[in-house]
Amino acid sequence: MANIKSQKKRAFTNQKRQVRNLGKKTLVKSAIKNVLTAVEANDLEAAKKAYDKANSVLDKAITSGIKKKNYVARQKSRLAKAVNSLQK
Repeated sequence: MANIKSQKKRAFTNQKRQVRNLGKKTLVKSAIKNVLTAVEANDLEAAKKAYDKANSVLDKAITSGIKKKNYVARQKSRLAKAVNSLQK
């Protein structure tokens, strides 16, 4: 444990941020999984709704620094490809 007061505070705030970021990462993974499960079930309407929600969650993950923009772009592309495969 740190001896300096500012470093003690820094350690405490880092713990709080770690917990908050873990929740946001879980939300991103869940949103992606929801789209993929809807695609596997061949449910176009549910897949579209889940895809819209996932796009929103992924974009927020960029602004909060949880995920990098290339990761988000890749995931959005893969999910769009999966949803569009149902429309044929």
